[in-house]
Amino acid sequence: MDQSLFHLLDQDQDLSQRKWTLVNGPVIVGAGPSGLATAACLREQGVPFVVLERAECIASLWQKRTYDRLKLHLPKQFCQLPKLPFPEDFPEYPTKKQFVEYLESYAKHFDINPKFNECVQSASYDETSGFWRVKTVSNKAEFEYICRWLVVATGENAECVVPNIDGLAEFGGEVIHACEYKSGEKFQGQKVLVVGCGNSGMELSLDLCNHNASPTMVVRSSVHVLPREVFGKSTFELAVSMMKWLPLWLVDKLMLILAWLVLGNTEKYGLKRPSMGPLELKNTKGKTPVLDIGALERIKSGDINVVAGIKCFSYKQVELINGEKLDIEAVVLATGYRSNVPSWLQEGDFFCKNGFPKAAFPHGWKGNGGLYAVGFTRRGLSGAASDATRIAQDIGKLWNDETKQHKKIAIACQRRCISQL
Repeated sequence: MDQSLFHLLDQDQDLSQRKWTLVNGPVIVGAGPSGLATAACLREQGVPFVVLERAECIASLWQKRTYDRLKLHLPKQFCQLPKLPFPEDFPEYPTKKQFVEYLESYAKHFDINPKFNECVQSASYDETSGFWRVKTVSNKAEFEYICRWLVVATGENAECVVPNIDGLAEFGGEVIHACEYKSGEKFQGQKVLVVGCGNSGMELSLDLCNHNASPTMVVRSSVHVLPREVFGKSTFELAVSMMKWLPLWLVDKLMLILAWLVLGNTEKYGLKRPSMGPLELKNTKGKTPVLDIGALERIKSGDINVVAGIKCFSYKQVELINGEKLDIEAVVLATGYRSNVPSWLQEGDFFCKNGFPKAAFPHGWKGNGGLYAVGFTRRGLSGAASDATRIAQDIGKLWNDETKQHKKIAIACQRRCISQL
């Protein structure tokens, strides 16, 4: 047993009384796309690992907290994980069901078997021993994993953001977060207020329209709306191609000109554009532009009503900041998600209070003491794939060096024993 582990056992007498295990490799917290990608890359490096997942399935956000009509917003080549592309017969924009199937086949292909229903309560680094201590609860039983390397793969969207809006508790109708929304079928014939105008808010409003509901969408701030495709080519793919030859500011200008040609002036429909370009805004603030798949047409036709902001709620009614009052029957909060890292990771150097690495992309994947982060780039699945590859290469080198060192020590001990015979 490693001397530093003896140190740890001497330090913490309670450890000998608790159930624990020493992991010969990294612990990965989270079995979403980011955690799976890292595990697959580690498997290719020959490094053993343990994946901990609080839910009872992989990719629980995709399986349990997304609406039925969801498709990937970007073409599949920008969303595939390392080492295994999407099946050729998948469409350019795979459905939610197809993406989950892909992830399940990915886990099977790389023999990734997460420990499900393991909710991490805390993770802290013991500087004396050089080990991470990851404490979990599963079916009310506490357990501790001790490891050299810790990979945080819980992602940008671990917890729902529910705003504190005056009077919402007195509204009296149904109030759900977008993570609970499955289909507009149950809202047929109802007046529904959708709070938020990101990709989820836009798409839920469109889905409500398609199910004969009457949605009103609250647009509290400026938003970039871009066509998903321009002249039959993915807008994102077009931007990536232009970025190879042109500066970001010029690509932003060209994207906005194309958006104006395809969509027209969105500001006259209550969708004011930010002063910063869509790509610069995404890179600096993490705010994703809306890729329109039909909602704008329904806004133009009046099927989706756009309002500026909420002052307060009352019983079955909402008062807007302009004083107007609307009768509504249900509220859908498309108000986004946040990282939950600060609630369990006991560390203050690598992560900010908002649960994101302090260093900007592409430098936010590695901290000190064997700490890593994957899936916090604000660049979607392609950013997670990039981080996963880097992390696995880094851990792989360290793990192989340690393994060689242990083999040398073992051989030296064996020679000494033989010479003493």
